[in-house]
Amino acid sequence: MKFRLCILPALLASVVIPAFAQNNPSISSENVLPEVNITGTAEQNYVVKRSVTATKTDTLLLDTPQAVTVISKELMRDQAMQSMADVVRYVPGIVTAQGEGNRDTAVFRGNSSTGDFYVDGIRDDVQYYRDFYNIDSVEALKGSNAMIFGRGGSGGVINRVTKQAEWRSIREASLTLGSWNNRRVTADVGQVISENAALRVSAMVEDSDSYRQQVNLQRSGINPTLALRVGENTSVVLGYEHFKDERTADRGIPSFQAKPFSTDSSTFFGNPDLSQTWSKSDAFSALIEHDFGQGWTLRNRTRYASYDKFYQNVFPGAVNAAGTMVALSAYNNATQRDNFFNQTDLMTTMNIGGMRHKLVAGLEIGQQETDNFRNTGYFSSVAPNATSISVPVSSPTINSSNATVTFRQSATDANNHSKADIVSVYLQDQIEIAPQWQAIIGVRYDHFSVDFTNNRTLENIQVTDTPVSPRAGLVYKPLPEMSLYASYSLAYAPRAGDQLSSLTASNKAFDPEQFKNLELGAKWDIRPDLTAGAAVYQLDRSNVAIADPLDVTKTILVDGQRSKGVELGISGKITGDWSIMGGYAYQDAKITKTQTATIKAGARLAQVPAHIASLWNRYNFTPAWGAGLGLVYRGAIFPSTDNTVVLPGFTRIDAALYYVINKNLNLQVNVENLLDKNYYASANSNNNITPGSPRGVRLGLNAKF
Repeated sequence: MKFRLCILPALLASVVIPAFAQNNPSISSENVLPEVNITGTAEQNYVVKRSVTATKTDTLLLDTPQAVTVISKELMRDQAMQSMADVVRYVPGIVTAQGEGNRDTAVFRGNSSTGDFYVDGIRDDVQYYRDFYNIDSVEALKGSNAMIFGRGGSGGVINRVTKQAEWRSIREASLTLGSWNNRRVTADVGQVISENAALRVSAMVEDSDSYRQQVNLQRSGINPTLALRVGENTSVVLGYEHFKDERTADRGIPSFQAKPFSTDSSTFFGNPDLSQTWSKSDAFSALIEHDFGQGWTLRNRTRYASYDKFYQNVFPGAVNAAGTMVALSAYNNATQRDNFFNQTDLMTTMNIGGMRHKLVAGLEIGQQETDNFRNTGYFSSVAPNATSISVPVSSPTINSSNATVTFRQSATDANNHSKADIVSVYLQDQIEIAPQWQAIIGVRYDHFSVDFTNNRTLENIQVTDTPVSPRAGLVYKPLPEMSLYASYSLAYAPRAGDQLSSLTASNKAFDPEQFKNLELGAKWDIRPDLTAGAAVYQLDRSNVAIADPLDVTKTILVDGQRSKGVELGISGKITGDWSIMGGYAYQDAKITKTQTATIKAGARLAQVPAHIASLWNRYNFTPAWGAGLGLVYRGAIFPSTDNTVVLPGFTRIDAALYYVINKNLNLQVNVENLLDKNYYASANSNNNITPGSPRGVRLGLNAKF
């Protein structure tokens, strides 16, 4: 019943909007603007050639001095992508981590982050799982870039580009059914209301189980957007999204003798009934653009989002030396956050000194208020204050009848309130020096202040950081369809972490961590519908706060880590019927200075394979029939920087079959892990390891009306 009720938003969207259009006399066929044909990803398939995200201006990726991978909506559809992990799989230089079973976590060139996620260029940094029902494309920018994105952006960012209301009719819906009771419905409906207004509604509902024992997922979302022409040269786009995600917090399996514990991929370690996580968000957005004429444009973007996040987990720790017992621990954590960001960009193009300049001057203001509350789980069947329990590895799934858990605050559990105020100004100049030479130069000044209160002790910490983040890039185009580039950028991460809850008296006085990225690259539009790129980079992290080895009560700063690597990517069409998307990355990511007794100089960074590669192919045999085949390879990784446990490398093969029933209906079957290979997909630590999925099948019915 719950699943059927949740379908209502999608069905209402597909019925109400068309009915409204039919009954509104102002929306006659004579008043509807003619449809504008734009060459985009639908015609170019997996190729996206332009982006606003990387430079804040509409710029060819060929002219952008930074490694950028764009996952188009066609690729997301063809692979039936439903998670951030699905998207990252085809982005060289980024891997996904487990995120303790309650959040998206990406590792950008060796730097793990749960905060470097953006939507339409604005921070979306709360720790939760995102969905793509309302997304047109996903842009992954590699390398630090605080000039555009502000604090963070240490090793890269992932930006979701949302679907917007357009002056054309849209009637799309899909139904997905699959292994382990995978059930998902989406709808996307757009309607011209008048010559000055258009509406679009995207909606989704999902209720699915998992190959993991007693793991379930329920989520739903609805995202209406309204586009308005409020004057001859002014446009406004308003949006609202309500999104809810509920699931079992699954932290996987432990390790034993330096490798993942040998068990069935479905085995749950802990108590699934007490391991629940949910997130709710309500986000309002507004985009205003005005063309002053003579090359001057003003753009203002506002986003207010309210998040409510909770997770609780009973999860595995270490297995004993005999390999017979495993320790379980528990805690829960609640976070409420209100984000407000406003960005104003003034853009113009002018000729100065015989060179063409594309200038952007910008101001960003923001405020984030966060409440964070944590409880520790106590196992009263062991002792009143016991924070762990040992259970046999032969039956590691427990319940409340055989292991009672109560949750209350320990002496160190968080009960915090923080408010962050952000004011940033930035200036960027894209210069056409000569027909073959371009440059981009920019600088950003951030004033980032945090007022942090420990509600338990009433200790108040106020800290302000004022980093200056430069960016410079040079592009040489030996051919119009080829570019060579060099770039330099800095980014800073203030001492308040992704959840703005990590400030302590011992770290408040230190400067932010610094990330310096040096990159050389090449991009080549082999054909209009086929593009390739390569990048060589070095990313250094410094100002890392660690315990002083001579006095553990004090903290010192050290240079932290260095990542060096090569990234290759290709996307587009080999022939008219054969489309591909692929990438390869070599990463040498190591600790450069000993940081603790277990994090030593020379150790490899956690979650970073030396080699990772992927290649997806779609071939259309006839106008009605097509097939897809994908290969994903990931080398061995260490779950932790202590390098004591190894997750072995793996190669996985995926496949798909496509059939066009008629102009309005098509079917697709996606098979994940076609050869049913045993592997380990991700990890959070040495004892939180996620087994990869066995062979799974999804059947999708896609409709257009």
